[in-house]
Amino acid sequence: MAITLSAPGTPADTDQDSILTSKGVAALLGISISTAQLWMENGNLPSWKTPGGHRRVQLSSVRRLQQRLAHDAGEPEVVPLSGAALTPAEAQRLAAVDRSGLRERAIGPIFDPLTWLAATVTTAPIALLTLLTQSQQLFLSRQGVALTGTPRDWAFCNYTIAQDDLFFVTDTLDDPRFRDNPLVTGAPHIRFYAGVPLIDADGFKLGSLCVIDTEPRRLTGQQARALRELGGIACREIRQQR
Repeated sequence: MAITLSAPGTPADTDQDSILTSKGVAALLGISISTAQLWMENGNLPSWKTPGGHRRVQLSSVRRLQQRLAHDAGEPEVVPLSGAALTPAEAQRLAAVDRSGLRERAIGPIFDPLTWLAATVTTAPIALLTLLTQSQQLFLSRQGVALTGTPRDWAFCNYTIAQDDLFFVTDTLDDPRFRDNPLVTGAPHIRFYAGVPLIDADGFKLGSLCVIDTEPRRLTGQQARALRELGGIACREIRQQR
């Protein structure tokens, strides 16, 4: 009789419930490896660490997550993004984006003062208020760039909406998630990013208020607080727009 041994505190690898690496999870779910790693680290996929520090997950956990991700009839299809961190409730989030009506409205004049203030108080050359649709990152308000949007899978804000608070990158060239991003290797040559999620009345994160610099840097404590406060104002304004 064959006996399968496992490390203390970890489940045995059996035919009925195989143990997967982040690469295997990514292949099953149709997501990037970085997204799989994020879900394993933040608890969306229950996992454990091997003695070598590598995370593992049971196939049954992945199957349960697949069931959660299966959207109801009428919900938008979720297209996996290359290199982007999708949330498990992405289908519901996209439905919230549609309900907000922000994509169809010319709301730049409402939010332009906020992006101007964000750029000013953080001394950043670029500030954006973004909306993340299924395939695009739309700039609802912008300071310092002529672009009106980018492909969704280029968006730093994909990571911001996976957080509940300020997300920042002090130097993109030191971060493997971003060093090859077209917005880093080409114009506007992003080196620093900081953003806060824009949350609607139902708790869905629609996009972000963010600031960008072409030099590596950090925010001071006061600048970080100011960006959070401005993000809160933007959230309240978005809720009033419904």
